[in-house]
Amino acid sequence: MSSIEQTLSIIKPDAVERNLDKEIKQMFIKNGFTIFKEKKIQIEKSEAEKFYKVHETKPFYSDLCSYLSSGPIVAMILEKENAVIDNRKLMGATNPKDAEDGTIRKKYGISIDKNSVHGSDSVENAKKEIDFFFRD
Repeated sequence: MSSIEQTLSIIKPDAVERNLDKEIKQMFIKNGFTIFKEKKIQIEKSEAEKFYKVHETKPFYSDLCSYLSSGPIVAMILEKENAVIDNRKLMGATNPKDAEDGTIRKKYGISIDKNSVHGSDSVENAKKEIDFFFRD
């Protein structure tokens, strides 16, 4: 028996800057997601470093944190059955060049760094990431 799951999605600065947030939200809704909560915010680099702590040993960590804090983002809690897996499929591969047609990153991503969206990679991380942005 499946149940409703929540996952975190972030519309990243490159997509917000290009005013794509409404179109991306529509893609989620068309694919059966409910946007449970959302907020448009700008975070500090120190907050991005906490958020991406799992990647701190990787070479791209500093750039990733600088990028996420470079402009406004839209953080959302998405809900549906199998939300984590379905969101990963809808986002597409990290590198937009490798993403399948019809995915958010194929349609809107500029580069491996500016790939328009972030989504939780597991149910456990979804809980942590949702708490990070929506702990109120």
